[in-house]
Amino acid sequence: MKKASLNIIVAAVAAVALTNGCVAVRSSVREIDLNQKKHFDADFDATDLRSTTESVAEELLASPFLAKQSKPPIMMVAGVENRTTQYVDTKSLTDRIRTILIRSGKVQFINAARRDDLLREQGYQAAHATPETQAAIGKQLGAKYMLSGSLTEMRKKTPRQVRLSRKEWNYYKLTMEVTDLETGLITWTTEKEIMRQASKPLIGW
Repeated sequence: MKKASLNIIVAAVAAVALTNGCVAVRSSVREIDLNQKKHFDADFDATDLRSTTESVAEELLASPFLAKQSKPPIMMVAGVENRTTQYVDTKSLTDRIRTILIRSGKVQFINAARRDDLLREQGYQAAHATPETQAAIGKQLGAKYMLSGSLTEMRKKTPRQVRLSRKEWNYYKLTMEVTDLETGLITWTTEKEIMRQASKPLIGW
């Protein structure tokens, strides 16, 4: 009888532990403040993307180059060269810079990435749309300036030796420039640097 009672108690404790364990590992979702600056490792991340693009756009908007323009200049995006060892969606970098600049009303951009789509639509309209709704051919505007850049990195790790953790230093530099398409001269440029240290345990998961 005592053995049966003991078995019941053990089973009850196991059930409680199992229930609490399930609660502990239950999946969950919550909103994260995008303005919260938090890094999980030393790699270039979403926080870096937001901060560097905002800084580049704000500096360009306040630059003497833009101040001397009599009207909003027309630009095209040539992209950012990824010269790091990790995957970085560099189009997201230029998309965000472009969005901030367009919203300011001080810069205009042609949609160079959609030129083939524009030509196809113009061809379709020329063949099938009514004359009063057709997009006029040969009316597209040309860009005066090109926005481009590069993202580079340098990595350094502590050498092999007896320790409980390993330190890693990552340096990133985003260089952005505006080039005059007529003369080929770089009319504006800037650099944004990031240096981060991370400590990782040698044993863990």
